[in-house]
Amino acid sequence: MKILLVYPKYPDTFWSFKHALKFINKKATLPPLGLLTVAAMLPTEWEKKLVNLNTDTLHDRDIKWADYVFLSAMAAQQHSTREVIKRCKALNAKIVAGGPLFTTGYEEFGFDDIDHLVFSEAENIMPQLIQDLEKGCAKHIYKATEFPDITKTPIPQWSLIDKKKYQMMNIQYSRGCPFDCEFCDITVINGRKPRTKSAEQVIAELNSLYDEGWRGGVFFVDDNFIGNKLKLKSEVLPAIIKWMKKRKHPFSLSTEVSINLVDDKELMGMMTKAGFDTVFVGIETPHEESLVECNKMANKSRDLLASVKTLQNHGFQVQGGFIVGFDSDPPSIFKTQINFIQKSGILTAMVGLLNAPPETRLYKRLKAENRILPGGSGDNTDGATNFIPKMPYEVLMNGYRYILNTIYAPKPYYERIKTFLKEYRPRAKAKSRI
Repeated sequence: MKILLVYPKYPDTFWSFKHALKFINKKATLPPLGLLTVAAMLPTEWEKKLVNLNTDTLHDRDIKWADYVFLSAMAAQQHSTREVIKRCKALNAKIVAGGPLFTTGYEEFGFDDIDHLVFSEAENIMPQLIQDLEKGCAKHIYKATEFPDITKTPIPQWSLIDKKKYQMMNIQYSRGCPFDCEFCDITVINGRKPRTKSAEQVIAELNSLYDEGWRGGVFFVDDNFIGNKLKLKSEVLPAIIKWMKKRKHPFSLSTEVSINLVDDKELMGMMTKAGFDTVFVGIETPHEESLVECNKMANKSRDLLASVKTLQNHGFQVQGGFIVGFDSDPPSIFKTQINFIQKSGILTAMVGLLNAPPETRLYKRLKAENRILPGGSGDNTDGATNFIPKMPYEVLMNGYRYILNTIYAPKPYYERIKTFLKEYRPRAKAKSRI
C-alpha cells in the first residue's frame, strides 16, 4: 500500500510566519506532528511519503503514485485543503481525511466529496481503518466512541521530513484541558480531563530527535502543558531535567500554559530547570466582564499584568494570545489591549478577532441567537469573523487594525523589548532555536 500524507498550506497571516522565517532561512515553524504520528501507526511495510505544502510542492506524480492520500488540517488551512481535494479528485485519488478541520467543521464547511473521514483522535480508529483499507471496504465515516489511551501512541516518524527546513521540532505530552472557555474547541476535540504520556515516552521522543541529530528548539504542542501538575512535578519534569543535564542541554523547550502557572513557584522552577524558556499564555483580554463572558476562569479576578511579569521574572519569555470582539467589550477595549500589551513586555502578541469554531459552546449560543455568518475562514487573524458582533462591525474591524498597526510599529515594539528585558531573568542555558 502506498500512502501520500499531505499537510495543507497556512494562509499568509499570523499562522504561517512566512515573512519572518525568511530571515533565518527556514520554510516553516513546525512539522506536521499529527501526520507524522499517524504515519507511525501505519504498517511498516506500507510505503509512505509526506508533502508539507508549507515547505514543499505537491506534484501530480505524487498523487498518482499513492493508493490513498491522507489529509490532515486545522480550520485556518481550509482554503489550501480544498485545493488539495480538488487536485486529488481530478486525478481520481482516494482521500482519507482527519484532524480538527474535519472533526468539528465537517457540517459547517462541507466535505462530502471526501472518500473516508476520520473524526476525533486517531489511535482507536486506525486498526479498523487499516484493516478496511487493505480489504477495500473502508467506510465513509469513522468516529471513536471514547478518547484513546495515549500511553500507546507511537513516536512520530521523523524520517519523512527534512528537519533543516523547520525552525523547531515538536512533540506532545498531553491532550485535553481542565478549563472550559466558551470559544475554545480543544475540550470538544480532546476533552476536559488531561490525558498524558508516560515520562518514559517523553524521554523516548526527545531521544528520537536527539539521535536524528536535532539540536535547537522543541515545542511541546500541548494546549495546556500544566493540566496535570502532579504528574509533571513527580515524574515528567524530573526525567527531562536529568536527560537534559546528561546531554548538556541540547534543546530549548517551549509550550502553552494557563496563567495559573504563576501560582506554583516550584513548577515554574522545575520547568526552567528542564529547559523551558518560552510559554504561550491565553490572556485573551484585560477586561474582566469579557473574561466572565467567555468563562476564562483561570484569568478571572487576577492581576494579569503582574502574572506576566512573574513569569518573566522566573525565566520565561511570555507569548500572549489576545481577543477582541466579545459582547462585553466596550469601545475603549482597543486602547485597553494596547496599553496592556505595551506594559506587559510581551513581544509576540497574537491578537485575533473572536471567532466561533463549530461545535463550541460559543458557536451554539450564537447560532441560537441567529448571529452565525456563513463562509467563515477558520482563521482568527485574517481580519474577519464568522458571526455578527454586538459592537458595530466597522468599529470592530477598525479597532482591530488599530491594535496591530500600533503594537507592531517600530517604536512601540522596541519599547516592549526594553520592558521585557527589565523583567526577564533567564534561568537555564539551552541551544538556540535558530
